[in-house]
Amino acid sequence: MEENRNPRPVEETSQLPTITLFVLIVMVIALLFVGWQSIKDDGAKEDELVSKRPNSIAVSGQNGADAVMIPSPLEETGEDIVAKEEKKKTEKKIELKKKEVDEEEEKPKEESKKVKIPKGETISHTVQAGETFYGIANRYHISKSTLQSLNPGISQDGIKVGATKLNVKIQTIHTVGAGDVLRIVAQKYGISKQALMDANKKTKDLAERGEKLIIPLK
Repeated sequence: MEENRNPRPVEETSQLPTITLFVLIVMVIALLFVGWQSIKDDGAKEDELVSKRPNSIAVSGQNGADAVMIPSPLEETGEDIVAKEEKKKTEKKIELKKKEVDEEEEKPKEESKKVKIPKGETISHTVQAGETFYGIANRYHISKSTLQSLNPGISQDGIKVGATKLNVKIQTIHTVGAGDVLRIVAQKYGISKQALMDANKKTKDLAERGEKLIIPLK
């Protein structure tokens, strides 16, 4: 009798727990990935905010007044410092150059003030052919600056033959007497014979009685 009974059907194994477990694992992985991306983005934003320099600082007013934005000082970079140093050097060079120019302009004025006019007689000399300002100064044994001081309104390069008259300083005018030779006259006034000959444009050691000789400064 027992052999004729219908056999108990074998229950099929349910796959629902496996699918559910797989879905849960996928969700956990997805959540972990989203969380990691969020943390990464937050870190990048913080680095960006730190790297940026604030252009202004908010300062709240009293009694709840509106905030006032005050520009904050920017940090100087290496290039800014180098540019500032170069600007200072350039400004210093310009200032020194200007100072040199001013000194050069003041120098002639100071020299003209410092030139001491020697004592002696003043005579008028008319510029002759072949003469220069410097040559006339040498002829009368005076410096070019002294000659310029005696003639402040005359340009050194503007003298004209037969027209320009220059004031010059000499010791005196000597009238040649008996026995006066150039050597004796020069010794009398403490100058060299050559200086006496140059002042009077003489090429020979000769002087006539009654002749007037220009005695240059010592």
